[in-house]
Amino acid sequence: MRRVSEARERLLRTASALFYAEGIRAVGVDRVIEEAGITRATFYRHFPSKDDLVVAYLTVVHEAVRDAAGEEVGEQRLRRTVGTMGEMVCSPGFRGCSFINAAAEFADPDSPVHRAVTAHRRWLGALFAADLTAAGHPDPAAAAAHLMMLRDGAMVAGYLADPEVARTTLGRGLDAILAEAR
Repeated sequence: MRRVSEARERLLRTASALFYAEGIRAVGVDRVIEEAGITRATFYRHFPSKDDLVVAYLTVVHEAVRDAAGEEVGEQRLRRTVGTMGEMVCSPGFRGCSFINAAAEFADPDSPVHRAVTAHRRWLGALFAADLTAAGHPDPAAAAAHLMMLRDGAMVAGYLADPEVARTTLGRGLDAILAEAR
C-alpha cells in the first residue's frame, strides 16, 4: 500500500482549487506553496515541475470521473455519467471542464498536460462507445463522438450561459442518441 504524503495532498488540493477557479497559467508555483503552507523544497520533492503538478491535478479529476462512472457497461451507466455531468454544470462555482480549460492553456500536443487531456478524452469517448455498444446502438463510434460534442457544449454553456438549459439539452441529446438504438 502506498503511503500518502499529507504535504503532497495539501499541495494538490490547494493547486486544484486555484487552477480551477483562476486558471492554470494565472497561478504560480509560489502562490501554491504559500497557500498550501509548505516549503519550496517540499513542493519540488513531490512535483519536479509545475507541469507535473498540473498533470496530477488532472489525474485526480479523471479518477473522480472514472470512479463516478462505475464498472457496469450500458445505458444505465451512460445515463448516470451524463446525469452527473448535467448536475456538475449546474453546481455553484462551476467554471467549465477542467480538461477543456487545460487544453486551452496548453495547446502544444507534446506538452504532458495536453497529453493528459487527450488521454482523458480518449478514455471518455471509449466509455461512451462501450456503453452505446451495450445499449445496441447501430453506430456506437459515431454516436460516442456526437455525445462527446454534446458534453463539451454543455460544459461550455454551463459556464457561459444558462446551466439549466445546458443540462436539459445534454439530457435530450442523450435521449435522442439512445432512441437510435431502439
